[in-house]
Amino acid sequence: MTAVAHFEEIALQLAAQFAKTAVKRDKDGGNAKHERDLIRESGLLKLIIPTEYGGLGGNWHDVFNVIRTFARVDSSLAHVFGYHFINLVTPHLCGTTQQKDHYYRETAKHNYFWGNAFNPVDIKLKAERTPTGYVLNGIKTFCSGSVDSDILLVSALLDGQNEPLLAVIPSNRIGVEINGDWDNMGQRQTDSGSIQFQQVEVLPSEVLQRGFYASEFSQLRLNIATFVLNHVYLGIAEGALKSALSYTREQTRPRSMTQTSAIEDPIIQHHYGQFFVQIEAANLVVKKADQLLQQLWDHPETITANDRSELDNALQTAKIFTTQVGLDITSKIFEVMGSRSTASHYGFDRYWRNLRTMTLHVPVDTSLQALGKKFLLGE
Repeated sequence: MTAVAHFEEIALQLAAQFAKTAVKRDKDGGNAKHERDLIRESGLLKLIIPTEYGGLGGNWHDVFNVIRTFARVDSSLAHVFGYHFINLVTPHLCGTTQQKDHYYRETAKHNYFWGNAFNPVDIKLKAERTPTGYVLNGIKTFCSGSVDSDILLVSALLDGQNEPLLAVIPSNRIGVEINGDWDNMGQRQTDSGSIQFQQVEVLPSEVLQRGFYASEFSQLRLNIATFVLNHVYLGIAEGALKSALSYTREQTRPRSMTQTSAIEDPIIQHHYGQFFVQIEAANLVVKKADQLLQQLWDHPETITANDRSELDNALQTAKIFTTQVGLDITSKIFEVMGSRSTASHYGFDRYWRNLRTMTLHVPVDTSLQALGKKFLLGE
């Protein structure tokens, strides 16, 4: 068995366990401590860390495959798993070589689960210089994966500096209060609530020295979150379709007295044909973007502005399409399952709720307008 196959087998085993309790945990909300510990114990948190640091030596394709596997049964766990890697690679992208080496090695050694206090759009967290480093005061929202995390990636506004201050600190540092107040209709176990910072000290060595705009490679940090979310979106759509297919075959009642089974219904067959085309097409556009990212990741010194523009076009296309396809499928599955499928114990509504919650953060209208402007003006 190859290493990649081994990763996939572990992910499938975990997903099978997550599926058993996914509906109940979605209703309960809160922190999925037990499931997060299973991910820790699996070793998959080290998937993208190079082997010289004690990692598993995987690539972005491996990470995205696991995210999709999780998202088909539990998109909250897929979300926090994917965001772990967004945060983990930030020192690689925006820090010094020494910082990259340090955080890869320490994460592999201690099996750290990274959380997020990064949201650069949220400007209520301020940093001030002190004689010994910096101090943080304020609040961050949408802090996915923060509860039960070991390490936090933090962004804060610093007077006199145009781009945010980026820092990596322990989640249990004095003055950090992770509130656990996420209570939205979807993604209910992503722990995406708020964090309060009160006189939180940050050492100079914990500040990522190069920042977002040091190179074309470092600017990939602005894109990677969308790659992760595209796979969460597509995984949700695939999971919804798989659940609907099983239900339709086994439980949906025929709509005509001349039919012995719902699968003979031409209208239902038509819908499933449409679903198949949508999923196939979404896979193709996502695959194109993923391949471009991996190529740039593997050759950081040769990335050009044109490369990043091509990547952004492919990425935004994938984001728009997976959003539209996902919302359509997660809504229309009820048309092929029937009214009894709306019973709460099935939890089929969670697919739409989870996808709708995530896709509102950066609406597709923004991406469509940007692509339209490029196309019209030839930029």
